[in-house]
Amino acid sequence: MDPIRAVVPCRACLSGEDLDWLGGGRSVSLALGLMTTVEVGAGPAAEGADGGGWDGEVWAFLRARLPGLAARPPAVTVRSEAPAASGLSSSTARIVALFRAFADASVRGRSVPDATLTRWAYEFEFAVFRGGGMDHVAVVEGGALLLEGREEGLPVVRDRREFPDEWRVLVVDSGTRKDTGHHIRDVRAQLAAGDPALAAYRSAADEASGRVWEALRGRDLAALGAAMSDAHAAMRDHQRMSTPLLEELRVVALRSAGLPLKLSGAGGGGALVGVCPAEEVAETAARLARALRVSHPAAGVIPTWAAPGVRRDPAPVPVAGGQRKGS
Repeated sequence: MDPIRAVVPCRACLSGEDLDWLGGGRSVSLALGLMTTVEVGAGPAAEGADGGGWDGEVWAFLRARLPGLAARPPAVTVRSEAPAASGLSSSTARIVALFRAFADASVRGRSVPDATLTRWAYEFEFAVFRGGGMDHVAVVEGGALLLEGREEGLPVVRDRREFPDEWRVLVVDSGTRKDTGHHIRDVRAQLAAGDPALAAYRSAADEASGRVWEALRGRDLAALGAAMSDAHAAMRDHQRMSTPLLEELRVVALRSAGLPLKLSGAGGGGALVGVCPAEEVAETAARLARALRVSHPAAGVIPTWAAPGVRRDPAPVPVAGGQRKGS
């Protein structure tokens, strides 16, 4: 039996961290071509093994919903091109890839709908972290998405578009890990207490998301950099999501390469993202890498691009507001 393979992109948040689950605000996601690959082999996992992490738990979740699955998951191999714990949803990409590969291996000849797998992956991860569903929607749908958050369930896709072919994304990995679980607990406490700092952040981030989306629509790179910078400032100034190291990296990128950077994902640490013209990406990355080797040698520069998602449903994808658009 041939192995089953699932390949899933990661995602960057261009604006609106936390708004996908706080409700009443917009966020903008972009699927990135830093892929996670899960391959399911022909044989079962060894007795007592769970595949090294989420594998056994995802399998148990599926066993409760797909009849006839064996007691233990099949053996898997996992490869990821995205840095771990960096705010690029590498964990969600792995979970979605496990759901897809396990489902495909278990129900050959049939297919679990993408919408169902997206919801299952969200429910699985929500039970652990109590976060939002931006990541799950982003890696399945692909491209750029304008999302409206909901307090419960997956965010609503308000609009979607392909990222301009003439642009590329630069990821700057700070080399420091995020703590998203701690962050979500803190923000939920702010929400319960009616913290005015959180209200100010929600307003500023929502406004920045609208501008990010208009810049994408108009293919205005300067406006996109300015709006992403304002989204970052809202994260830093209202919610203290940034760190001194991340701010230093932003200064180096702007001075050495003229590249505005925005932190992707909440929790402190992780990666920053910027957008530059495709014809300049190699030189921009080289200038930034040279500068960082001197000032911050633990940081890394990763050029990438916008990626399609893993949706396979042939039917058009519902979009809020009564419209229907192809994926």
